[in-house]
Amino acid sequence: MLLALQIILVITAVLMTVFVLLHKGKGGGLSSLFGGGVQSNLSGSTIVEKNLDRYTILMAVIWIACIVALNLLQAYGG
Repeated sequence: MLLALQIILVITAVLMTVFVLLHKGKGGGLSSLFGGGVQSNLSGSTIVEKNLDRYTILMAVIWIACIVALNLLQAYGG
């Protein structure tokens, strides 16, 4: 059980990192300093961006649940 939670924790951490990096920049960061923020968003938030938000939140919830479960197992000797 402990090993399975650790594996899930690592997988969700990697997936969450990938999903965060896939998000479009909202502007105002370092990319706009070097001319990356010149493009304007005409369509706003797309379906893909909304789904990416949902997947990122889902990965974060699973990640936090694994951390809590691992802590409980370690505290109470699972």
